[in-house]
Amino acid sequence: MERLALSKSGSALPPLSGWRQMLGEARSRILIWYLLLMALSSVASVLTVRQILFSRLDKWVEQSLYQEVEEFRQLRNGRNPKTGQPFGNDIDAIFDVFLSRNIPEDNEYLLAIVDGEFYKASSLALPMALRSDSVLMQEWESLTIPRQDGESTLSGTVLYLAEPIRAAGEVRGVFVVAHMVSRDRAKVNELVLVIAQVSLVVLAIASALAWFAAGRVLAPLRLLSQTARLITESNLTERIALESTTGDIAELTRTFNDMLDRIEATFNSQRQLLNDVGHELRTPITIIRGHLELMGTTPQEQQETLDIVIDELDRMSRFIDELMLLAKAERPDFLFPEPIDLTVFTEELYAKITALGDRRWQLEAIADGQLVGDRQRLTEAIVNLAQNATQHTRPGDTIALGSSRHNDQVHLWVRDTGEGIELADQTRIFQRFVRGKSRYGRSDGSGLGLAIVQAIVQAHGGSIQLASQPDCGAIFTLVLPLKSFQEPHP
Repeated sequence: MERLALSKSGSALPPLSGWRQMLGEARSRILIWYLLLMALSSVASVLTVRQILFSRLDKWVEQSLYQEVEEFRQLRNGRNPKTGQPFGNDIDAIFDVFLSRNIPEDNEYLLAIVDGEFYKASSLALPMALRSDSVLMQEWESLTIPRQDGESTLSGTVLYLAEPIRAAGEVRGVFVVAHMVSRDRAKVNELVLVIAQVSLVVLAIASALAWFAAGRVLAPLRLLSQTARLITESNLTERIALESTTGDIAELTRTFNDMLDRIEATFNSQRQLLNDVGHELRTPITIIRGHLELMGTTPQEQQETLDIVIDELDRMSRFIDELMLLAKAERPDFLFPEPIDLTVFTEELYAKITALGDRRWQLEAIADGQLVGDRQRLTEAIVNLAQNATQHTRPGDTIALGSSRHNDQVHLWVRDTGEGIELADQTRIFQRFVRGKSRYGRSDGSGLGLAIVQAIVQAHGGSIQLASQPDCGAIFTLVLPLKSFQEPHP
């Protein structure tokens, strides 16, 4: 059987210092990943906001340019407020009225060109890129068709819309709406910088909160490490209190407590096994030693001592074989299932058990069909039950064997009319090294027979049932699924 590995201190898990280091690393990793994700998301958000603001700014500027040109067209098609007459070919009057009435947006400039020369602007303080001697102004003075474009200058980027004005079939002037978007973009960059600074402050605050939250989240793991520190080979009763019934932490707590339950059960089982094995082996060793120490010198005395020693050694060998069988019952290769004909199998079992003793043997029922199981292991289980029945009956008592099918289950039973089993003993006789009481003489078994039967049945995915009353005999029934295994490949 496997033994659970313990540290020198007896702890079943890493020492507390190791757990603290692991938790500290976990907390740091959580914070690092959180900072990385937050930083990436903040940078992506700031860049996205900046791009969106630039896009909306360009769209707003474009709409403003078209709006100014549309207003200029409406005025040209209207009347001169001073004379009440249409403007006609009086380009100067059109520009004078329009520039006097329209107030441009910030960083927007309205420019008037008449007869190929700069005439007037909406502002006296023009950027260098928009002055009368600039390259752009020279291009606009020679325009004959509308133009919308942008230009990078020393003063910054300029977006403009130029509208030539025709009178008497020729170009008499040019109306230009220009916008210095670099200044607006600078304001956008200032705003984005403020957002970035705020994001950094928020990130710092969020990091502190994340460090605190990570500590709260990992608190159950710290409690786990403290509990693990208290667990030793002599103290396996410590458990973690379940603060919540739902969530991952609650599931982790339940899993850890279940693991501790299994460890405790394994330790108790191993401790009990060692105690029982020591007790069972001590008796034959004592007998062998005593007889060897008192062995006489005559051939007859030596032969008697030799017979006793061999008998005790055989008993020890059977005991060890039974222990090994119980240990193998937990391995996946314990069984070799195959299709078993129930009719033939029941008859074979009956033929084998009738040689166990002088009893009234009966074959009560025979099932038909097939069972998928390990023929040798099931035979061993039934023979053990029949052998147990002979030890609790007398010559002339009845021992019966039977099999039947019930839906998807098979029942195999051994019934006897012997002394029966006390109710208090019925729950403990399947434990290892427990021998049932018998009025018909002491059993020479090791107390492992019924434990082996139960292990074989459970390996088949079935169960064992017992019905008994004192002085009324007992019925042991193996309840097996018809197909608890896949049929072996040829």
